[in-house]
Amino acid sequence: MQDLLKYEKELYKKGIEYIGGVDEVGRGPLVGPVVAACVVLPKNYKLDGLTDSKKLSEKKRNKFYDILMKDALGIGIGIVDEKEIDKINIYEASKKAMMLAIEQINCKIEHVLVDAMPLNLNIPITSIIHGDALSETIAAASVIAKVTRDNMMYELDKKYPMYEFGKHKGYPTKKHLENLKKYGVLDIYRKTYKPVKELLESEVHV
Repeated sequence: MQDLLKYEKELYKKGIEYIGGVDEVGRGPLVGPVVAACVVLPKNYKLDGLTDSKKLSEKKRNKFYDILMKDALGIGIGIVDEKEIDKINIYEASKKAMMLAIEQINCKIEHVLVDAMPLNLNIPITSIIHGDALSETIAAASVIAKVTRDNMMYELDKKYPMYEFGKHKGYPTKKHLENLKKYGVLDIYRKTYKPVKELLESEVHV
């Protein structure tokens, strides 16, 4: 059984208690922002069943989101929109969203655990590959980021129901690509992403 507090316990031993877990969601979608969250949990906090948000059902994610919003010592959200993603690329935008999330935290942070991303911070940092499945604190951040972004997609779904954003959350599914071709490129699309870019180029050549 994976101990999701392994990294946290190593820091507790050194007298570090305020640990920020950071993760981002939304690198792959063709539409909307990339969203990051930073979460500081109470010492030795354990939420049974909490893991990488991709492995959880939507119902579970929403349940954990509500619990974490109540229990966390601090939560920060960083959002970088599609225009910025097109300008600086998704890797840099993901990093920026993470930095923004850390800045939004309204409590003390002594150390940051981040999911596989080098961040230039003035706080000690540990970058963990697959961190969202290995650290309780990063898993908590992945849930907060995912639910936050999904809720934004549901709002877009109300505004543009024909694109079905509520179903695919902006990811390039077969149905999404069909809808994109049928209804055209909205302003909220990432213009540098291949399917969108190709469609825009083909329209120019018509």
